[in-house]
Amino acid sequence: MQRTGTANLPLHPGKAPPWLFKRMVKLSGAIVEYIADEYGSGEVIRRISDPVWFQSFGNVLGFDFHSSGLTTVTCGALKESLKKRDIGISVAGGKGKYSRMTVEDIKNTPFDIDKEKMMYSSKMSAKVDSGMLMDNYDLYHHSFIFDTEENWCVIQQGLNPENSYARRYHWLSDSLKNFVEEPHSSVDGAFTEKIVMDMTSRQSRESRKVSLDIVKDNPKHFFVLKGGQTFLDNFGVRNLDMGRDHYRMEISQQSFNALMNAYEYSPGDFQELIGMKGIGKASIRALALTAEVIYGAAPSKVDPVKYSFAHGGKDGIPYPVDRKQYDKTIELIEEAINDAKLDNDSKKKAIKRLSKLWEYTMVGG
Repeated sequence: MQRTGTANLPLHPGKAPPWLFKRMVKLSGAIVEYIADEYGSGEVIRRISDPVWFQSFGNVLGFDFHSSGLTTVTCGALKESLKKRDIGISVAGGKGKYSRMTVEDIKNTPFDIDKEKMMYSSKMSAKVDSGMLMDNYDLYHHSFIFDTEENWCVIQQGLNPENSYARRYHWLSDSLKNFVEEPHSSVDGAFTEKIVMDMTSRQSRESRKVSLDIVKDNPKHFFVLKGGQTFLDNFGVRNLDMGRDHYRMEISQQSFNALMNAYEYSPGDFQELIGMKGIGKASIRALALTAEVIYGAAPSKVDPVKYSFAHGGKDGIPYPVDRKQYDKTIELIEEAINDAKLDNDSKKKAIKRLSKLWEYTMVGG
């Protein structure tokens, strides 16, 4: 059964104290190494891509269950730990400036893998979440986790500048069939009441097709320059009865140039289009809205948030706790911790924190 609900992840100021981060590095590596030894590196990648397991993993490491910092610090600790462990798994990228170093991290890995393929996967996941999901969240964290068998997952996080809440985007190579249509294993966060445009939805399939046709036809037929930008909030102010010969959407010089470059290149599909330099949120939005106004090919406006964290309550608010799933998650983590290569003191503290998480989740805090 699909887990649904919401989770508010406020941005907490400050950094993890050194004494905690040091222990997070040690414990995260021990847990992951044990799972890799028992089940293989592919299973590690799969579990990290699961939103419930990842959240529990961060909780076991000692981080606040409702903090956006859990994502960045957990990924950072794991990255540091795996540098010292020869288990065939590596973490590229990270928060802020480190996210822009993902390509270099992949290039520098000693793994005998198709690095171009890995770099392309990292790039496309970032392009999709920053350009095709117009959900009012700006990406600031990108971790690309991969192994020697070319299994990979992506943990990305975006920030809503209006309320300082975060949203997390999970990707998994095993479940990926298409980069541009419902590619996520999960999108986690609080539902937004503002207008959302999800060009990755299967409901946006026709919108993507028509958008590509517009590029191939010649953007000059559909767009004119303006000084500012066209936003979703402006949608609906134009006359929907206007035909192509009269309708022209105003776009910025930058977006116009990007679309004209795409026209000259003539991409074969939408995935190739969004992979082009300069094609981002503004140009994709302009194409989608034009496709809707002229041809009636409307993109999905349903918020893509699917999963939630351990935020249920005993009264079923905001949703009932999935006890079976939680039992399974905790059992797996306890098993890993009990047999991990840790000193007894670290084991006891980890299990104690896990028990507290269990009590909070099942009893309702």
